[in-house]
Amino acid sequence: MHTTIDRAPEHHLTAETVKETAVSRRQLMGMTVLSTLSAGLSSMSHAQSLTMPSWTTSPGFPVAKTPYGQPSRFQSGFERKTLPGLSPVPENSASFTPLQGLLGIITPSGVHYERHHSGWPDIDPREHRLLISGADQSFVSKPKVFTVEDLQRLPSVSRIHFIECSGNTGTERLRATAPTVQYTHGLLSCSEFTGVPLRLLLESCGTDLNRAKYVLAEGADAASLTRTIPMDLVLNDEVLVAYGQNGEYLRPENGFPLRLIVPGVQGVSWVKWLRRIEVGDEPYGTRDETLHYIDPMPNGMHRQYTSLQEVKSVITSPSGGQRLHGTGYTKITGLAWSGRGKIQYVDVSTDGGRNWHQARITGAVLSKSLTRFEFDWDFSGSEAILQSRAVDDSGHVQPTYAQYRAVRGSESVYHNNAIQSWGVDAEGQVTNVQVV
Repeated sequence: MHTTIDRAPEHHLTAETVKETAVSRRQLMGMTVLSTLSAGLSSMSHAQSLTMPSWTTSPGFPVAKTPYGQPSRFQSGFERKTLPGLSPVPENSASFTPLQGLLGIITPSGVHYERHHSGWPDIDPREHRLLISGADQSFVSKPKVFTVEDLQRLPSVSRIHFIECSGNTGTERLRATAPTVQYTHGLLSCSEFTGVPLRLLLESCGTDLNRAKYVLAEGADAASLTRTIPMDLVLNDEVLVAYGQNGEYLRPENGFPLRLIVPGVQGVSWVKWLRRIEVGDEPYGTRDETLHYIDPMPNGMHRQYTSLQEVKSVITSPSGGQRLHGTGYTKITGLAWSGRGKIQYVDVSTDGGRNWHQARITGAVLSKSLTRFEFDWDFSGSEAILQSRAVDDSGHVQPTYAQYRAVRGSESVYHNNAIQSWGVDAEGQVTNVQVV
C-alpha cells in the first residue's frame, strides 16, 4: 500500500513555538534516564556532583509564603494558550490545555481548557439561584429554587471524568495544520468533580421520570447558553450539578458556582454557570442545537444531537514542536478516552500504522475518564511516524483518517476522533503530519 504523508506547513515552528515547548523538552530529557544509567557515569565531573547547591546550605522560604500555592518559578510554558484568529472576539473563543506537559490523568484546574460563548461572568454565589421546573406542571409537580448553599448541604458524590469540546481537533479535519498537541487536541481536560446527582434534585421536585424524556439546561452567562440533555443520561445518576473541581470550588472560567457534568458527551452540554433546568418530553431545538454543533454529512444532510465523544487517543510526548535528545531509549506517552466507557487497550505504531504494538496502561482505568498509556521505543536516528490507536470496552476502534472521512466526509468540524500522526526526522525533530 502506498502511503502519502501530508505535513503541516513548513513555517509552523516559530521561535515562540519552540520556546513554548520548553517544559515538554525537559520532560523528554528525563525520559533518557534508562539509557543514561545503562551507559554508566554521566558526563558531570566528580567535583560538580559533590558541590552543595545553595538551596541545600541555607533555610528555605517560610510556610504560607504563597497562601494559595503556585507552580515553581522554573516551570515555564505550562499554561493555557489561545489560537490566533480562532474567533473575532476573545469573549467567544477558547484556550487550550498544555497536554504535552501533563502528568497522569488529572488536569490542574488552572490550565483546564476554556470555551466561552460570551465571556465568563463574575458571579456572586450568594445571589446565584438554580430553578428546576417543567414544560408544564404535569412534568414537575413541585418546582423549586435552590441556592448554592442548599445544594452544598445535600449528599454529594465525587467522580473523575474527561470533558472534550466537540470542536477539538477540528483544525485537522482537512490536513495537518496545528503545530503542537496543545493546539490539535488541547480542548480536552479531566478532573474530579464534586456535586449532587441531577436525578436526586429532580426527584425532590416531584418530577415524573416516566414521562420526562429530556431536560433543558441553561447558563447564566450573557449568551444564556442552552442545551438539551436526554433523560436516559440523567437516570443513570452520572449527570451532576457540580460546585467542586479537583478538591476546590469550580474556577470562575469553568462554571463557578455551578455547572452541569454530563460524562461522555461534548463539552457544550456541560452547561456552565447553571441557573435553570426545565423538564419536557421533546428536544428543545435551541439556537446552538440547530445552527451550531451539527455535523454536515457527505450526502448533504446534517446530523443533529450528536453529543457522544467517540473513542480517541493522542501521543502527547514526543509530539509536535518537541525534539528528542539523541538516539536510544525514548518513552512514548499519551492519553486515551471514550465517551462510551472504559479504554480496553491502546496500540502504538512507530512506522505510520504498518505495525502496531500494545502499550502499557499506567494508573487507573475509569469510565469516561482519561487513561494514561506508555510505550518503550528505541529511536535509531531514522525517520519515524508515531501513532496511537485506542479501543474501548464497547469494541469501538479509533479510525484512521481514511476511515473517518469515508463516513463523515471533510466538512464537519465536530467530533474528529481520527488517529493523530507525529513525524520524527533524523535529527529528532517532531512535527505534525497526516497519513492519508
